[in-house]
Amino acid sequence: MALTTSTMIQNIPCTLVTGFLGAGKTTVINQLLSSKPADERWALLINEFGRIGIDGALLASAQDDNADAGSIAIREVSGGCICCTSQLPLQIAITRLLSDHRPQRLIIEPTGLAHPRELIQQLSAPHWQTVLNMQAVITVLSGVQWQQQKYRSHDGFQAHVRDADVLVINRYTQLDADELKALQEWIAMLNSEVAVIWTKSLSRTEDNSSNNTTALSTHSSTLIAQLTKPSHTISQQCATDKTKPNQIRTSLKPFTSLMSNRATENDQSLGDIEADTDLPYRYHEQQQDVLLGGWRLPAHYVFNADGLQEWLLRLPNWQRIKGLVNTSDGWLKINFTPDSLTITTASAQIDSRLEVILQSVIDNGVVSNKAEVENTPLLLSSLDWQACDNELMELVIEDTP
Repeated sequence: MALTTSTMIQNIPCTLVTGFLGAGKTTVINQLLSSKPADERWALLINEFGRIGIDGALLASAQDDNADAGSIAIREVSGGCICCTSQLPLQIAITRLLSDHRPQRLIIEPTGLAHPRELIQQLSAPHWQTVLNMQAVITVLSGVQWQQQKYRSHDGFQAHVRDADVLVINRYTQLDADELKALQEWIAMLNSEVAVIWTKSLSRTEDNSSNNTTALSTHSSTLIAQLTKPSHTISQQCATDKTKPNQIRTSLKPFTSLMSNRATENDQSLGDIEADTDLPYRYHEQQQDVLLGGWRLPAHYVFNADGLQEWLLRLPNWQRIKGLVNTSDGWLKINFTPDSLTITTASAQIDSRLEVILQSVIDNGVVSNKAEVENTPLLLSSLDWQACDNELMELVIEDTP
């Protein structure tokens, strides 16, 4: 049956959780999901920059011990930023979530390289104003990232703060008093109206320990309260849109499946990979100023846990590494940023998944001497992905279908 506005649930509370790549959005979203009342149905829409689809699996895995996890629907839009493309992928994803699961609350996580204002503009369109009840925009900021000039002067990093209603700051405990003051002044310069929630830094080895749970719960009620607070940022945008009576509205039409975004000419679409017979699969591509590579591998491949970690950390100029992998230490969740290395156990999965994001142009500002210039390639676009495949496969210690 065609989905129309009249058949769709109206005024569904919707929260955007934004933040730069590696800021810690997954932890915040897990905390929000853990607050879900037992009698409510929630939905989570994740936009992944890559095409393997790991964030959804990581979040689903984190909910494994939640008896009410079945009432949380998770859908992914992979292969690029929904803010930078046409509105069609976003419309399809939201429409399918609302029609298939009829949730009572929707949380949207755009990619860490997203442009929040463009997404806010899309969700402020007249049609969404009757379908979604937009709540406060929650943005996550890493204090460790902010310490580095290349982040705090980066327009994309600043953009997340400019369009936030609530700023959740984590990994800030190593900042001294002067740095904390400078951070507060920097925030006020970009967004004087934002509410700030400070959370203590996460452990490097475990993100679901009792200590971390206690640290996060200190401000848990303040964070969860944002799910019911209206967004000042979005209300401003909606008011602006009402002054544009000639704005084109695109009707919503259901699709049988989500689009496979930007599959390269020689790559097989992940939508066609449903069984182990189609694995192993690997893709690589360049988007904006980053290189992406990902692997989806049969569950019966067992990797050397220590060797895998060492190999991943040797990858050149990596900015983010994520994975759910079957290893000699069991199934592991891998979540690496330059300032946080997190590995935790996971339940068995239908396949192993790895995805890496590498900065394609090395920042000359971090090259301190001539020897480093000579030994450091300024461009990684010629990375030998076949060699990476071979090195990764050498880490398989057991292959028993």
